[in-house]
Parts: sequence; C-alpha cells; structure tokens
Amino acid sequence: MIVERGRRWLLLLALLTCLFASSAGREWKFKHKVDSQSAIYNHTLATILVRYASTVYLSDLTELFSWTCDRCDGLIKDFQMIEIIVDVQHCLQAFVGVATDPNAIIIAFKGTQGNSIQNWIEDLFWKQLDIDYPGMPDAMVHHGFYNAYHNTTIRPGILNAVARAKEFYGDIGIIVTGHSMGGAMASFCALDLRVNQKENNVQVMTFGQPRIGNAIFATYYSEILPQTIRVTNGNDVVPHMPPYYTYFPQKTYHHFPTEVWLYNIGLRSLVYQVEKICDASGEDPTCSRSVIGDSISDHLVYYGVKLMDETWRPCKIVTGPVLLNHGRSDLEGNFVLSRDLATPVLKLKIQSDAGEKPL
Repeated sequence: MIVERGRRWLLLLALLTCLFASSAGREWKFKHKVDSQSAIYNHTLATILVRYASTVYLSDLTELFSWTCDRCDGLIKDFQMIEIIVDVQHCLQAFVGVATDPNAIIIAFKGTQGNSIQNWIEDLFWKQLDIDYPGMPDAMVHHGFYNAYHNTTIRPGILNAVARAKEFYGDIGIIVTGHSMGGAMASFCALDLRVNQKENNVQVMTFGQPRIGNAIFATYYSEILPQTIRVTNGNDVVPHMPPYYTYFPQKTYHHFPTEVWLYNIGLRSLVYQVEKICDASGEDPTCSRSVIGDSISDHLVYYGVKLMDETWRPCKIVTGPVLLNHGRSDLEGNFVLSRDLATPVLKLKIQSDAGEKPL
C-alpha cells in the first residue's frame, strides 16, 4: 500500500512538471462576456429537475417506462416517457420525455454507479485533457466523457427521440439534466443539440458534475449555452475532479458557469441550507472551491433527493414482458424502449425562443 501511494505521488509530480513545462508560453484564460442571456437560477425548477436526474438511475425499466415508480410521483407526475436508451456495453442509460411543468422536452442521463464512485474519482484525478473538441480551436476535453455521449448508442437514441417529440408536440424547448458523469454527458448533449442540430431553445441543469474541458472550451460553452446551471453541494468531491491547477491554465480543466453552490450554515437543529449563485468565472473561489472536496455523501444527495440506484449491482437492468412490444436491440445487446406516439397525451404551450423559463 505504501509503495503504491509513493508511486502515485511520483506520477503526480511528473504530471505537474509536464504541465508547468507546457504552460510556460502563452497563458490561456477563461473569458466570459456578461450579457442579459446569462442563466437565472430558479429554485423550484431545480427541485423538479433533480427528481428527473434521480429517476433515470432506476434499473426497473418497466416502472420507469410506465412512469409508475415511487420517484416518478409528486413534482414530476405530468410526464410522458418517449424513449429509454440503454447502452449495456458501456453501462449507460438515458431517457427522453415531455413534461407539462416545465413545459419542455426533458433529457436525463444516468450518472456513475454508487459502488464504483471511489475508483472512478481516483481515476479522474489522473485524467488529462486528451481530445480536441470539433470546430472549437484550442478547446480540449476529456475523451471518456465525450465518447460516452458521441460514440455510443446514446446519441442516436436521444436525437431520434427529440425529433419524434417535436413532431408530435411542436417546437417546444429542451432541458437537459444529469448527475455526476450524467451531468458531463448532459453538457455534451446540449452542445450537440445547439451546434449540430441547430436547436435554439436548449437549457442545461446538472448536479455534482465533474470538469469536462479546459478554459477555452469553457469560454465557447458559455457563449453557446448561456442558459446553463451547474449545482454543487457542500463538500461534494466530484466537482473538484479532474483537478484544477491554478498555475497551469493551458492544460488544466476548467468549469463553465453558472455554478450554484448549496451549503449548510448554523448549528445542531438550527442548520439551514444556503443557495449561493456564484460569479461568471466558472471557478468562483468563494463557492465550492472554497472548501476541500472530500465528501462522497454530499455527492449522493441534492435537495434531499438521493441520486443513486437502489441496488449496488453494476449495470443491473430489470425488464418485463410488457416491454416486449416497445423494444429494439442491436447485436451488442444495447436496446431502446420506444413509445408509439399516435397522438399527444399532454397539453403543452408552444414557446418561442424568447419565452424560456429561467433556470
């Protein structure tokens, strides 16, 4: 164990040395233009979307597809599932549906399984920026997060479901959400919808999301998707990963705005939660970066809602005969559950681009 730790610290020292050497030249910093399009935080909407980010973790696809699960009740009851996409090969899951409140298409991505979070965090500590983002000069991102969305069965399933939803419900807005790694995938999905699919009304809210790109990428992202909120909680360790190195701006990861940091103040029974809207830098030193990110428990509960599967078995999927008429699969065992939308079942308001509901 001691030898292994020593090896890790030597590797870290080597990594820092390489970062210093490669950053000795031109300094790249995050640039943010303050404008009226910046995201406005909406607490009520956050408490609704966190329930979607929780529900997508469910392994019982019969309950999820029929929207009869315990997590499907209450604030998110007026919802119609359109597609559930499961990439068994990569242990990924997402769904697309339509909601009356908020009046939008909802896309939710499943995050990291609870039993693998510790190993995943340790792995993230060593991750370097290793792929160029297409069409964004000098923007670099984490290839694992990028590929999880772009190079699996998740992306075509999402795009197909969005097209079908718009065909039946009209030109309504899109809100993308997810927790942990699901938040990283949600961010890449939202960019894809805006840049490649030319969708104008796309909003993002993620919970406990890791960093996914460098400062150049964060600048592009904030310009393309200003209606974005990243919620962080207390000492949640994941938003601190991969590490942010203040003195190595060229090679370090950098969050995009806008962060909303949840933290508790008070003592004993007088504790209450503060929701702090952070500055436009993405790396506000008075928000989550002001604490040591060392808590996994803070990562698993946001707004009192558990963000994890009910089972600790990795990639467990439960299906039933009722889903046979709704599914299609490929040779690798990946599958999509798709609802036949003969007629719309929800009454929605058609919103213009200017009619976005604030995050």
